[in-house]
Amino acid sequence: TQPTPLVEAVLTADQQAKLTPDDVISLLKDGNARFANGRLTLRDHSAQVRAAASGQYPKAAVLSCVDSRVPVEDVFDRGIGDVFVARVAGNFENQDITGSMEFATKVAGAKLVLVMGHEHCGAVKGAIDNVKLGNLTAMLANITPAVDAFAGYAGDKTSKNPEFVHMVAEENVRITIRDMLASSEILRTLVAEGKVKVVGAMYDLDSGVVTMLEPRPAQ
Repeated sequence: TQPTPLVEAVLTADQQAKLTPDDVISLLKDGNARFANGRLTLRDHSAQVRAAASGQYPKAAVLSCVDSRVPVEDVFDRGIGDVFVARVAGNFENQDITGSMEFATKVAGAKLVLVMGHEHCGAVKGAIDNVKLGNLTAMLANITPAVDAFAGYAGDKTSKNPEFVHMVAEENVRITIRDMLASSEILRTLVAEGKVKVVGAMYDLDSGVVTMLEPRPAQ
């Protein structure tokens, strides 16, 4: 027999208000453990669509790469109305992305901003190899600071070196967090008040596991 889909209650404003940033981090970690172990929750999405139509009170906002192998809601076993998701190749920060995170937190009440990079990122590899191609040229320039951070690296500084690609991808997450906080008084204030956390993570394409990173303070 087929399992019965869960009709999961969509978060209310009161429930959202009671959550802390650490609560949300724990929920995302638990959801990712289910995903990595092949135990995704079977949801009645039609019911959730109807329940969420009148308003939204998500737990978190996630900035992810556009990579099709990183399905954000599935990665954290979240349903409709649970998370805001912004996606751009290379998960970098700009005014539009930061404005979206300000909306998600200050206006819509999300408790967490998560910047998530991933292994084997094509955008990171393109930035490392200084690829020139149409509008990609300007886009990849946003990731160049993470490449430049390892000027003293003694190994092979090309996309063929998995260690270097990982180092740059992780540094890119940290730089994105730094720049997002530096450019947003709204986010800095919410963080200082303890209402929001801005954290980083790396997603492993091979295992499906998300590893949380410690954010860097704004400078």
